[in-house]
Amino acid sequence: MIFSATVSAQSSELEELKQRIEELESRQHAVEQQQGKEEGGITLGGAARFQYSYEDYNDDNSDRGGDFDFDTFRLDANGEIGDLTLSVQYRWYQYMDVLHHAWVGYEFSDSHSGQLGVTQVPFGILPYASHSFFFSSNFYTGLEDDYDMGLNYKFESKRNRLDLAFYKNDEQGGIDGYVSERSDRYSYDVVGVRLEGEGTYDVPTLEAGETNTFNLRYAHTLQLDGGSVELGLSGQLGELEVDGNLDGDHWAAAIHGVINYGAWNLQLQAADYQYDIDGMDVEQMVVGAYAFYDSIPAEAITYTANIAYSLPVKLGPVTNLTFYNDYSLMTDKPGSLDDTFMNVTGMAISAGGLYTYVDFVVAENQPFIGGTLVGSGDTNKRLNINFGYYF
Repeated sequence: MIFSATVSAQSSELEELKQRIEELESRQHAVEQQQGKEEGGITLGGAARFQYSYEDYNDDNSDRGGDFDFDTFRLDANGEIGDLTLSVQYRWYQYMDVLHHAWVGYEFSDSHSGQLGVTQVPFGILPYASHSFFFSSNFYTGLEDDYDMGLNYKFESKRNRLDLAFYKNDEQGGIDGYVSERSDRYSYDVVGVRLEGEGTYDVPTLEAGETNTFNLRYAHTLQLDGGSVELGLSGQLGELEVDGNLDGDHWAAAIHGVINYGAWNLQLQAADYQYDIDGMDVEQMVVGAYAFYDSIPAEAITYTANIAYSLPVKLGPVTNLTFYNDYSLMTDKPGSLDDTFMNVTGMAISAGGLYTYVDFVVAENQPFIGGTLVGSGDTNKRLNINFGYYF
């Protein structure tokens, strides 16, 4: 990779490297997709990722000096057949294998396009409201990097982007989808109502599923000397199908700003969401992902503030270092549920096809950091190193 010393080139490089591993995956998909167009066929690719973690909240882990494990293997197929664009990704973890996305697309013109299938939900900062491996707290409520089954339309020009989407249900087919385990999925979705007396991680007694969800997102980009500012609004409105002839609904809204200036990137977002079940006073919902069930507040407000700096280097095979600090805060939960915060200080290392993320996480009531979004626990810490080779 060749880097220019000019400010504009640094800004371009930041756009490529400012996100976490999944954004790097997305960039690879775009390259593969273009190759498919040029060759008139499908390009295969993939990745293998591994992870070391040291967790101060896990006595066994800390006594061992941390754990080094296999994380993910994935295969991708991207390209073009005739006038149609296709993209599929499937992932294998130690504990499950899942479909990440699968869609067919069509470009009506240079500015207008559509996708049908399991696609990324357009909400908030895209493609991610984060730079680190752990996303922001929004991810664990289904409001960041979520994938559902439906139809997307996108208009994109130099300064404006408009996304309209309709999702019939989640990627598993909703409440009565033909799957053996509803928690085996990549992105978080509501799968039930948390009833009084149930444990935080219990299988839901009262199942539920998202259906007939509409998404609208608009973003406008202001060009600056040496950078840009993106300002955006997002809205989501849908129904909930619940066992026992019950019905419900859900909504979410967000406002965001993304500033790129030279090698710097700043992400700011505020979001609000709520789930309602007819005739019930619900404080918690059940979500499923990564082969386990968890609970989230039925309503909350989240705040995100992230900053990153991209530094081109020549250190052997290493060509770029991206330093970042991502902060999430979740407040205004129902009842007496405590706030959640997560701060991730880290560095992304780019070396050819090898991408490494070194994260130090400090969090309270945060999934995967010794807590849950409906918990009341201590402040926990985790050192995480995730690296993967992309082919």
